[in-house]
Amino acid sequence: MLFYRISVAVLLAMVLAAPLALAQEKPVKIAFIQDKTGALEAYAAQESRGFMLGLEYATKGTMTVAGRKIEVIEKDSQLKPDVGRNLLSEAYNDDDADLAVGGSSSAVALAMLPVAQEAKKILIVEPAVADSITGDKWNRYIFRTGRNSSQDAISNALAVGRPGTVIATLGQDYAFGRDGVGAFKAALAGTGAKLVHEEYAPPATTDFTAPLQRIFDALANEKGRKVLWVIWAGSNPFPAIKAADPGRLGIELATGGNILPALAAYKDFPGLEGATYYYYEIPKNPVNDWLLAEHQKRFNTPPDFFTCGGMSAAIAVVEALTKTKGSTDTEKLIAAMEGMSFDTPKGKMIFRKEDHQALQEMYAFKIKVDPAVAWAIPELTRIIGIDDMKVPIQNKR
Repeated sequence: MLFYRISVAVLLAMVLAAPLALAQEKPVKIAFIQDKTGALEAYAAQESRGFMLGLEYATKGTMTVAGRKIEVIEKDSQLKPDVGRNLLSEAYNDDDADLAVGGSSSAVALAMLPVAQEAKKILIVEPAVADSITGDKWNRYIFRTGRNSSQDAISNALAVGRPGTVIATLGQDYAFGRDGVGAFKAALAGTGAKLVHEEYAPPATTDFTAPLQRIFDALANEKGRKVLWVIWAGSNPFPAIKAADPGRLGIELATGGNILPALAAYKDFPGLEGATYYYYEIPKNPVNDWLLAEHQKRFNTPPDFFTCGGMSAAIAVVEALTKTKGSTDTEKLIAAMEGMSFDTPKGKMIFRKEDHQALQEMYAFKIKVDPAVAWAIPELTRIIGIDDMKVPIQNKR
């Protein structure tokens, strides 16, 4: 009789444990959605490479977290908001993805936000930067490892703004450009510099003659140091700016960092100042050391701007799943990720509890030209720390 009772108890324990064991064996499915087709395809390719390297680094090569294999489902949103929205819905509902990472374009990322809210599943936005993603369009299922427009703009304002400086801006006429200029303008207030003109052009613009002339006219009668600050993604306005020769009017060029191929155009502007999210030679930490060594060994090139971003997102995913002991329950993930700090190629990032924006350091630079290097080198002039940037909380939580 005693043996029978023990056998029943053991059998019952095995039955109760079975669902947990099955849950542990089930892979963690991550949808990775980027604009692999279109003007931002270079960004997407770097993000993908960085994400897979990040998973490898964070899992010590096992591609397993808390006993569960990681499965990545890659999709191409083609720079189309409706496609991005539909792909994310497909990932959550048809592919049974536990969480998602993506959004190269701000327009695509914004279209994806309500899908995450409806599905009640996590979306880590990387690398789209529009403030509204973690601002007025935000919901509690959204986290972002990418920097936002305010972080870009505040760091650039701190890098170039100083008393006696007058500035005009050139930005793309959509969320990325307008949010960025708005944040830049607000951040300049404490530097002593003055913004005197804002110019916007469609993202696909190739003829900059009229916008540049309006900028030159606006700066013509101003006194002091004159600066044109450019915020642009995808296409390259710098050949047109060089052809217009702002230097003949005493106008300096300033802008943020960019991917290595785009930095080639900066060689025409030695001494150009700005602030950047990442340049492979700047951060000094074990994560970046690993990334630099492995990327150079495997691909014979240094890691680029968005390779860092993809790796940071992957590390955040693994860190969160480690904290939840492998659970992909959304509420447990949110609890783990709010306020979570994690090491990246840039050093520490922290998901701010109020809006889930990753706080991170940025890098002020001055362009150095080396004929032996194919691109212009952003030489570090100052690390702009997390505490140096008063990044506004813009959501309505």
